[in-house]
Amino acid sequence: MKLKIEKPLWQTVGVGLLAGMRSASAPAITSYILSHHKSKDLDKSGLSFMQTNIIAKVLKYMAIAEFVGDKLPAAPDRIKPVAIAARCVSGALAGAGIFKASGGNAWLGALLGGSTAIVSTFGSFFCARQQLKHRVLSIR
Repeated sequence: MKLKIEKPLWQTVGVGLLAGMRSASAPAITSYILSHHKSKDLDKSGLSFMQTNIIAKVLKYMAIAEFVGDKLPAAPDRIKPVAIAARCVSGALAGAGIFKASGGNAWLGALLGGSTAIVSTFGSFFCARQQLKHRVLSIR
């Protein structure tokens, strides 16, 4: 079955939001979809690796490892500069893949995915996590 990406803007915003919350998940999901629905627009680009089965599997295991590692006490805050950069790159990679697979401009997808990931990083940290932590501590 051929997949046609009809609204890359909203799909890129979605993976950018995901990258801000779980950085490895955005490229893992994007690569999984692209590996099962190959795009001729990606074939001759620098993003062609995103639609290979081996990369999809590697990214899936990285996402699982990130999920487990994020639960450890030594895990750094998501708003540390290195973590923000990783989330931005993750969103940019996923966004570029989506836009390029739909025949669009990969740089525009990268810009949109990366910037959405940054917004999502701070939004999920300050709005969701800090509020939840505050409410849980106030119950005790």
